[in-house]
Amino acid sequence: MKRHESLYPLSHHHHHALVIALKLKQAGTEKSKLSPDDIKIEAQHFWRNGGQKHFREEEEILLPAYAQFVSIDDQPAIAKMLLEHVKIRSLMEVIRNASLEELNQLGTLLANHVREEERVIFPMIEEALPEEKIKELAGYLRVNN
Repeated sequence: MKRHESLYPLSHHHHHALVIALKLKQAGTEKSKLSPDDIKIEAQHFWRNGGQKHFREEEEILLPAYAQFVSIDDQPAIAKMLLEHVKIRSLMEVIRNASLEELNQLGTLLANHVREEERVIFPMIEEALPEEKIKELAGYLRVNN
């Protein structure tokens, strides 16, 4: 799907999130090329070196820009997104002690979350924001690896 270039940094980071999500979903299975501990380390690295910043950019830059043009008081997709941010943050904080089942669940949650943002949230924002405003966001969003 076509994405406005100002949102490329967020979509780029989503690609990395999907790679981590797949590894988490495969943890402990024959499909996994890494040990569960190595997957935990990789997920922690991803989180500390971009994941946290990514959530903050969405919450502190993207959504406030959207709210300037659309009421977000009664938008289930936005509420779901923010609740998932809380869940993912919580799980990432305790990932070192996570069971295989919890790693798999986190992977599924993360993958579904990214897809929802790409398929629902970002198109809503692109439709609502005037071109000038969405271009302005480019100066605030950066690629986090």
